[in-house]
Amino acid sequence: MSKNKDLMEFEGEIIEVLPNQMFKVKFENGHIITAYTGGKMKKFKIRLVQGDNVVVEMSPYDLDRGRIVYRK
Repeated sequence: MSKNKDLMEFEGEIIEVLPNQMFKVKFENGHIITAYTGGKMKKFKIRLVQGDNVVVEMSPYDLDRGRIVYRK
């Protein structure tokens, strides 16, 4: 099974910064998830702060966690 085939992308805003590069992200519909930084963002040490708009990839099987792949 392809990794990218069944991922969903959403836009949200970081509302809380947690330890170990974890973040609370709120979507436009009010849903709040826990997200971590993706591979390239971690590799190049992209800084994220509260209030940043981000793009989050999520699996349809677990809608409470996600991976931040892009900062807007």
